[in-house]
Amino acid sequence: MARYKLTVEYEGTRYSGWQVQKNARTIQGELIGAAKGMFKTDDFEIMGSGRTDAGVHALGQVAHLEAVTTLAPNIIQMKLNDKLPADINVLHVEKAAHDFHARHHAEARTYLYQIATRRTAFGKRYVWWIKDKLNVSVIQRAATLFEGMHDFRAFTKDNPTEKSTKVLLDELRVEQHGSLILFRITGSHFWWNMVRQVIGVLAEAGRGTLNESDIEALLKNKSSIQTNKYTAAPSGLFLERVYYKGDKRVHSLRPTLNID
Repeated sequence: MARYKLTVEYEGTRYSGWQVQKNARTIQGELIGAAKGMFKTDDFEIMGSGRTDAGVHALGQVAHLEAVTTLAPNIIQMKLNDKLPADINVLHVEKAAHDFHARHHAEARTYLYQIATRRTAFGKRYVWWIKDKLNVSVIQRAATLFEGMHDFRAFTKDNPTEKSTKVLLDELRVEQHGSLILFRITGSHFWWNMVRQVIGVLAEAGRGTLNESDIEALLKNKSSIQTNKYTAAPSGLFLERVYYKGDKRVHSLRPTLNID
């Protein structure tokens, strides 16, 4: 068996998320189908660094592929892309250590979120358009409250009785780029819907319907606010990068499109 590290980008609009599901089209399912066509067998494994929800995109999802093959990494990349639909693309394939695991060895993950402050004909699939005026300065101040180690049980659909919902957030950065408000959120790991609920709450702070005291109460689990009603649209969310030991962190914050 040989093991490879795959870096994959995808436009998630047409898919029911990353993970294989019965009777649903998924990113992992498409990769498995392409690999079956290439290897002419189902004796292989493709595992991702983590799940992305239905409609969510990726600029740099990472997966490992284990298979019996002597194909060079560039040939694997070419053959997979030949069989994948146009909205999924393998960016890079490299040989990996025999015990490399895309999820278990990931040290951090970064998500990018894009809010549009105007209607867009060309970027609708990649933004959450908010018609109301948002106070970006208020959002930036509120975002700092999330940085550090916190219990995010109020920001996820996962069952907090089954596992710890504490997450270390290294960064929650907010910048305005023309008609886009960009968010970068970097953490050790993320729970189901956590990023979208955090973004939704920050948008409400920008609207003026929630304040910093409300957010502090949510992070201390002393609030009756239901954050799921503020869940941001999946269209604006991108898994930007997965970090492994020795990887350099990206500091520049750039949009995926220009709608000015």
